[in-house]
Amino acid sequence: MAVNLPSSRGKGRRAPMAEINVTPLVDVMLVLLIIFMVTAPLLTAGVPVNLPESRAKPLEQSQKPIQVSLDDSGRIYVDDEAVTDRMLPDVLARRAGAAGAEPPQVYLRADRGLDYGRVMLVMGELNRAGLNRVALVTVGSDQQ
Repeated sequence: MAVNLPSSRGKGRRAPMAEINVTPLVDVMLVLLIIFMVTAPLLTAGVPVNLPESRAKPLEQSQKPIQVSLDDSGRIYVDDEAVTDRMLPDVLARRAGAAGAEPPQVYLRADRGLDYGRVMLVMGELNRAGLNRVALVTVGSDQQ
């Protein structure tokens, strides 16, 4: 039978340290958090558009929508890709055909200073392509 008795042989030796210093890990994680917080708002919209205000509630989404944007000079963008008036019907028909059975949601973002006829031209092309689930994107208003 073995007994572990204290002896003078082990004095002065230290046991190995089994702790991990988490301070550098926390520092790195905080820096990454700040980077993501700064860059995330920049990734949402690639085309700068001065949107009108509205008190409507946001839509719930199950699949990635198609984003159609009209900037202040009337140029058309489909998912950040510049499109001419002639190319628009073909691009929309391809997007509608690639979606499958259910047409995808379309987010239409138009600058508030644009002519109403320009916006209706794009909406007419969306309807013609079979993309009838169109949501007009606005900026939320704080007024009740």
